[in-house]
Amino acid sequence: MARLSERWWARPQIWVEVFAILNIGFLTFDIYLAHSVNQFRNQAEYIPLIFSATAPVVLILALLVRYRWPAVWKDLGYLVGWAAVIVGLTGVILHLESHFFYERTLRSLTYSAPFAAPLAYAGLGFLLIMNRMVDPESREWAQWVLLLALGGFIGNFVFSLADHAENGFFNPFEWVPVVASAIAVGFLAVPLIVLVSRKYIDLCAVVLLLESVVGLWGFVLHATANLRGPSIHPFENFVYGAPPMAPLLFPNLMILGIIALWQLRGKAA
Repeated sequence: MARLSERWWARPQIWVEVFAILNIGFLTFDIYLAHSVNQFRNQAEYIPLIFSATAPVVLILALLVRYRWPAVWKDLGYLVGWAAVIVGLTGVILHLESHFFYERTLRSLTYSAPFAAPLAYAGLGFLLIMNRMVDPESREWAQWVLLLALGGFIGNFVFSLADHAENGFFNPFEWVPVVASAIAVGFLAVPLIVLVSRKYIDLCAVVLLLESVVGLWGFVLHATANLRGPSIHPFENFVYGAPPMAPLLFPNLMILGIIALWQLRGKAA
């Protein structure tokens, strides 16, 4: 019988690896919808699409040979991780170039392409790199995972604020993801600054579960609004309407945060 430590469900390092693979793959659909707005007018817009479609295959192959050839798993992970960072940071610059670099105002920042969106690639890239550099059984590993989840909520705060500012927060409910993201940032920052008890970690887990509810609720609202959109073609409503995938970042970050909290809880007083 294989040792419990060799089973993937008992190894948080594997959880994070699977999380990264699924997220990079899922971004394929998100990128396709987002860049369909201008029908991929710029050829560079195909780069994240191709990367999201191919990188998970490389990571899956690396994961399959992890125990036999650990060096291959590490090297392929570093390759995909650094490539994701480059794609993400380049995407931020290109998105800002659509408006912000010409006017340098808050208004141009709001109405430029969603500049925070490509940071998802950078975050996932750093997650892959960290997962190979830090001992997964250490407290440091859990704190790094929590830090990246915290960074995701900061990005979600900025994204929700900028995205909903386009219509002047016409619906008061549009403030909910902004406030929810700010609350998550406040709670998750504390374990990175001071030692906390298991009760506080459990409280953070409850907060993250509530954050996932906010995200699922937002997904329903976005999808419902798009289904009632002006076009008779549902696909066009989803392309030009409210971004249906954006609210799902809440439950997505909840999963990453829970992994980190689970590891921290085992090492808390």
